[in-house]
Amino acid sequence: MTALILLCVALFLVLAAEFINGWTDAPNAIATVVSTSTLPLSIAVPMAVVLNIAGAMSGTAVAATIGKGIVTTDSVTVPAIAAAMVAIIAWGAFAAHRGLPISKSHALIAGLAGAAVAGGGFGALLWAGWTKILIGMLLSVIAGFGLAFLLSKLVMMFAASASPRRAKTGFDAAHIFTAGTMAFAHGMNDGQKFIGIFTLVLVLGAQIPAFHIQWWVIVLCGLTMGLGTSLGGWRIIATIGKRMVNIKSWQGFVATSAASSTIITASIFGIPLSTTHTITSAIAGASSSRRMGDVRWGVLGTVVKGWFMTFPICGLIAFFAAYIANFLF
Repeated sequence: MTALILLCVALFLVLAAEFINGWTDAPNAIATVVSTSTLPLSIAVPMAVVLNIAGAMSGTAVAATIGKGIVTTDSVTVPAIAAAMVAIIAWGAFAAHRGLPISKSHALIAGLAGAAVAGGGFGALLWAGWTKILIGMLLSVIAGFGLAFLLSKLVMMFAASASPRRAKTGFDAAHIFTAGTMAFAHGMNDGQKFIGIFTLVLVLGAQIPAFHIQWWVIVLCGLTMGLGTSLGGWRIIATIGKRMVNIKSWQGFVATSAASSTIITASIFGIPLSTTHTITSAIAGASSSRRMGDVRWGVLGTVVKGWFMTFPICGLIAFFAAYIANFLF
């Protein structure tokens, strides 16, 4: 009976973390389209909800990397996973309250690593999987910023002679499309991560014989993330789309194009990366291409501090919480 209760608690906490993911990370996808008044919140939010869910249901490559590719399954227990989820939820809620667009991906990975190290030492980490993590970290910032910067230069070059009204109409339409693509990409990468953890808990709880992602898990996690998106952490939209930069619709189109293409490419290869880092870097790249002063570097610096704090804080909280949970249960 105790084992069943622990299993239910752990699964509930994974879903709670997925809800927080939708609440705090998903608004990044529509930050530019809302802050530029290209779409009102009343339309942007339902669009993000539907496309986030669709993205989460579009594949399992990232879920497999997270669920069985970064730690050994014999180093973690159901109580340890539950403890790791508490770390993610606590840090995510704090960041959302402060309007900080932190990476739930890094929070999840750090929490899982902390729980695994608590149970099996550093030998519990699968370094082949961590190579993908490192690639994702670099790709999110370098590709996000670089692609947006270069694409912005091309847009300014080829659209310089266009009628301002016609150009704005065209870019508004394109921006809506790429914001939707960004929402889909978020689900395709971030949404799948918690599907992998949910499946891992089912394996550890002896509910399924091996790591095989069930269709109902994909649906359940996708809908949970969609619910979080529908409620939304709109302070994060204000931080990314207004406080950090003051962007035009064409720059939002550029940023979401660069970010979504980077995330979708990574997802196809099962590379988990931070959608928050990717879109934030892309927005900075699109804005700085015209004038470096268009980016409020002080605000961006605060955001980056949140990024650097996420890994050690979530890792340490999960380590100690998992150590205690393993001792008690």
